[in-house]
Amino acid sequence: MLKFIHGADFHMDSAFGALTARQAAGRRRESRELGFRLANYVNQNGIDLVLLAGDLFDSASAFRETGEQLAEALGQMEAKVFIAPGNHDWAGPGSPWMRAGWPENVYVFREGCLAAVDLPEWNLTVHGAAFTAPEQAESFLAGFRAPEDGRVHIGVLHGEIDPPEARYGPIEKEEIAASGLHYLALGHIHKRTEPLRFGKTLCAWPGCIEGRGFDELGEKGLYQGTIGENGRISLEFVPFAQRRYEILEVDVTGCSPRSAVEAALPEDTARHLYRVILTGETGEGGADARGLQEALADRFYALEIRDRTHMKEDIWARAEEDSLRGLFLRELRQRQAQSEAERAIIDQAARFGLAALDHRDLG
Repeated sequence: MLKFIHGADFHMDSAFGALTARQAAGRRRESRELGFRLANYVNQNGIDLVLLAGDLFDSASAFRETGEQLAEALGQMEAKVFIAPGNHDWAGPGSPWMRAGWPENVYVFREGCLAAVDLPEWNLTVHGAAFTAPEQAESFLAGFRAPEDGRVHIGVLHGEIDPPEARYGPIEKEEIAASGLHYLALGHIHKRTEPLRFGKTLCAWPGCIEGRGFDELGEKGLYQGTIGENGRISLEFVPFAQRRYEILEVDVTGCSPRSAVEAALPEDTARHLYRVILTGETGEGGADARGLQEALADRFYALEIRDRTHMKEDIWARAEEDSLRGLFLRELRQRQAQSEAERAIIDQAARFGLAALDHRDLG
């Protein structure tokens, strides 16, 4: 039984522009260490074959040190490694795939058409191709069928299945079904998919191995699989990310925003990046999102708090008071909000206006 892992979309040297300069630099250092962590996993778990389906670098002109460190890490693996460059790290002049010294156990597909590498010791053939430009309009699998030679045939490609526009390695479901591949290891889609089967071919995207923003939430990692008798493939998802991006909505109605947030937080947040969205009703003082963020920041790698609360209706009922406060609220109430954004502005104006009248600090 052969053991393999399938990963993709490391996007090493990403900018992490939404973080502070210090945090972004830290995240880039961590991304360069990813290869060494992966090598340890491969060697400790007896992995024989490593399939990496593109966009390991965030650009085709990644820093030289990043390519050299990845080459060193992959060279430490007691496994054979196959890489199919994608649209971000396409194989071309100046690319790390062309200039770095890749170790003997690493095979990089550098051509824009399918190539095959036979591994007779495992009765296995690996097929792959590379993006040779930022876009690839033609399907790598068009007209392809693996030979019926009794071998197990594995494909590793960066691409999409039946996309709305043909830009990033489009592949038709019918092409996969006709390919004769036992497994097709895909990259490009950053959200993990459950394994899909077309004809007799199993395929999957493991998703990106580390989230880079709040559009890449939750556990990230890779697939680990086995190749059994008659090419039977089994897959299991392995979480591998050091840090997660999470969005947490907290209803603060009826309690202090801080206590509501603390009650909703899971225990392990120190390594992760959170966006906490406050909802529900608050009093005149509001939720004080900025103060709350400062108070809780040291419990996270990064924290962002967004205030989407609204004022209690009974505050607006005081518009009937015969007072400066009532006059102020009546004036605001006449400005009918036409959207959520306008409603939020009116709420904020009420809060700051009432705070000024009562000589309170809203931060």
